[in-house]
Amino acid sequence: MTISSVNYGSSLLGLSVRNISNQLADLSTQLSSGVKSNQYAGMGPDEGFAIAARAQLSNISAFTLTMTHVNTVIGAMNTSLQSLSKIGDQVQSGASATPQNLTSTGQTTGQQTASSNLSAIVGILNTQVGDRFIFSGSATDRPAVAPSDDILNGTSTQAGLKQVIAERQQADLGLNGLGRLNLSASATVPITLAEDVAGSPFGFKLGAVTSSLTNATVTGPSGSPAGISVDLTAGNPNAGDQISFSFKLPDGTSDSIKLTASTTTPAPANTFAIGATPAATSANLNAALNTALTTLANTSLVAASAVTAGDNFFNTASAVSGTVVNNKAATPVPITGATLLSGGGGTDSIVTNFATGDTITVSGQTITFVASGANGNNQINVGDSVQTLLSKIDALSGTSKASTVSGGVITLRTDNAASFSLSSSNAGALSALGFSGTVTAAAPPLRVSGTPLGSATSLVNGSTTTVAWYTGNSSTGTARSSATIRIDTAQSIQFGAQANEAAIRNLMQQTAVYAAVNTPPAGANAGQQIGALSERIAANLTPQLGQQAISDIQTDFANAQITMKDATARQTQAKAAMQSLVDQTEGISQQDVASQILQLQTNLQASYQTTAMLAQLTLVKFL
Repeated sequence: MTISSVNYGSSLLGLSVRNISNQLADLSTQLSSGVKSNQYAGMGPDEGFAIAARAQLSNISAFTLTMTHVNTVIGAMNTSLQSLSKIGDQVQSGASATPQNLTSTGQTTGQQTASSNLSAIVGILNTQVGDRFIFSGSATDRPAVAPSDDILNGTSTQAGLKQVIAERQQADLGLNGLGRLNLSASATVPITLAEDVAGSPFGFKLGAVTSSLTNATVTGPSGSPAGISVDLTAGNPNAGDQISFSFKLPDGTSDSIKLTASTTTPAPANTFAIGATPAATSANLNAALNTALTTLANTSLVAASAVTAGDNFFNTASAVSGTVVNNKAATPVPITGATLLSGGGGTDSIVTNFATGDTITVSGQTITFVASGANGNNQINVGDSVQTLLSKIDALSGTSKASTVSGGVITLRTDNAASFSLSSSNAGALSALGFSGTVTAAAPPLRVSGTPLGSATSLVNGSTTTVAWYTGNSSTGTARSSATIRIDTAQSIQFGAQANEAAIRNLMQQTAVYAAVNTPPAGANAGQQIGALSERIAANLTPQLGQQAISDIQTDFANAQITMKDATARQTQAKAAMQSLVDQTEGISQQDVASQILQLQTNLQASYQTTAMLAQLTLVKFL
């Protein structure tokens, strides 16, 4: 009889040895890799939580990368804005310097510096971070502004700022050089002074006239176009008597002429000689007024004209004008700021009254008409004036420049044409203000229309004939909303910027206008003219209450950075929690694994020894 050897491989002991070997191999792999398994099946029942945690960790990593990029962009923007702020201080300092001495170039040192500053502004606004133009709104693939030479001097087919200023100056001065005012001939009694065309945007607009002239009858301004009359036929005034004329200029400023009756020969400046007869005195007053108007036109008016031309060129989201409308006075005349929004027949009120409950909607915000006791900017009394209404509209639209009414024409101002609209529940009353339907702001640059320019009466769309200084993209919302990025699962920030934002545009506009004006040094009024311009530039560079400043833009970016910092802190905590979950689910304790390996190695050694002993067993030894 033959006895076969024992099959240890299939025995329980053999299976135990193989199992221990497999466990030892798995534990060795865990020890070297640091994770439980290279397969999901080996991770255990909680691996679903770890997979979800890994997805969140991936999102956090993406958000971190995004915020790093955005912080780089915002850092470049803040550096640029700081440089723009310093340039603004330099231009304002040059414009505020005294005296304003003209050099042989026809410009002051401050103006020459402004020309260099304009080039610097253009360079700053065309800054790129990577392939992104940071001041172009959503159009990040193209520069934000045109070259400074094109802006000032134009191209072969389009006019630049200098040409726009020159054309506007001709239109504002008029053919007679008196600022579009018609003064009666010297021998004419009474003296009359009137605007040339009702509703024209050019030249002087008559304000008040005050007089202490003895024996004089002074009336106006009244009529359409507005005019005043000074009648001295009753007798001569006394020495020292005065008459003062105030004028509104195109840029919204005012100036005046004061003339004093004098017996001194020759009559000193700003006086008129008392003649032998009232007619002679009237002729002397007429001549003095003519001289004073000519001087004022060639100083303050020329400066105001340049500033306004700059607004026409740069502030392409600035204004929308209605039509000329009259009040319902017994003899209707153009409405003014004092015209009431509701009144009886024959009164200075609009021809169709607003009533209690009517509304005017300004860019989504409502003004409601109430009988009395109006509160805040969202209510107005039916008996309030046109000027009160304009002030409330401006407060809701947030414009940096006040809306106006002149010659029966209301001009509404806005800093953002894309978002501006105005409508009313009372279409008739809105029409009585010179508007119809839903009013939106005109966006093109404006040019003087008609020839000769000195008798032009309107401005027209100049988008095809004028250099477009801003070449980026305007957002339908705020400039900040032109770039929005998600920084967390439920949180986004806005970090867009546009070179045509009010604060940036105003700096560029004032700098360019200051650099563009050239005055013949030998001109009789050269010093006064450049002084008037410098005064306006310095004032316009001083931020006004409610007007955007460059620091406001920097504050927006600072708030965005604070939001990202807070998000980063939250994500750091979440990342730690998610990583801990993954580690607990997939990771190992090296000490535990090493201890298990040592135990298994001991067990395996014992199994091998037992196996060896069994392998040497024979029937003889067994017996």
